Amino acid sequence: MTLASIPSPSSSGFHIGPFFLHAYGIAYVFAVVAAVWITRRRWERQGGDRALVTEVAMWGFPAGLIGGRLYFIATSFSQMPQHWWGPFAVWDGGLGIWGGIAGGVIAGLWVLRRRGADIPLFMDAAAPALLVAQSIGRVGNYFNQELFGGPTSLPWGLEISPAHRLDGYAAYSTFQPTFLYELIWNLSLAAFLVWLGNRRRIRPPGLFALYVTGYSAFRIFEESLRVDPSEHFLGLRFNMYVAIILTIAGAAWFWYTQRRRPATAGAEGVAGPPPAGEADVTAQVGADAAEPAGGAAGDGG
Repeated sequence: MTLASIPSPSSSGFHIGPFFLHAYGIAYVFAVVAAVWITRRRWERQGGDRALVTEVAMWGFPAGLIGGRLYFIATSFSQMPQHWWGPFAVWDGGLGIWGGIAGGVIAGLWVLRRRGADIPLFMDAAAPALLVAQSIGRVGNYFNQELFGGPTSLPWGLEISPAHRLDGYAAYSTFQPTFLYELIWNLSLAAFLVWLGNRRRIRPPGLFALYVTGYSAFRIFEESLRVDPSEHFLGLRFNMYVAIILTIAGAAWFWYTQRRRPATAGAEGVAGPPPAGEADVTAQVGADAAEPAGGAAGDGG
């Protein structure tokens, strides 16, 4: 044990009468509440209806749980409790963030499309909120003593009880607190996106693209530290490949959204203003065309 370290909770939850409340589940409830509240405020500032945010959350949250669990089962099947109820035991952890985001986003896009909402604008409103929610969710990992990094003697090393240490690490007591690294990064990135959106003209969904890029880039670093069991391919954790691909895709997405030019006159199905220098000519032609019509009307009177 180092002279200074971060202690882990002695329990993963607490009792209220005969019921045991898991901190992991409580953290996710607070995460959803925070995400809805932040998105509502940002969406309303854009002139949107706050009820739409609630509807998106009502569909997105369960879809995110399903997607997160399916991703976990697919990539960490050996860590699932070996009982008939194992696939449903989300209270013990085991929600893959990539699957959770994918499931929630797909459900949210479905709702937004049905309601005819401005999807890119809504995505930008939600991007910082998702990062805050993910930060709160990582507190649940802290209570479960899971998803930590390798052994460390740093003063902020995380104490892990013997029952939660992985095979091959029983002799070590403090580990990299990757939950804390991600929590700090997510909150910092959320603040940056809010600052950027208020001070720069970012075309939607540019902020969401930066969210994908920034979070995924950090996960490359985080995956290089984590020692929890995971599927590997060519010597690297599967999540490392996902993080690399999404970092590149997110950066390309942001570049594309910001270089896109507004539609101009002559484009198929799009009416635009006349090019500079032609406005006076157009106005004069319109005036000339109106004169005979005006004369005819007068004669008829």
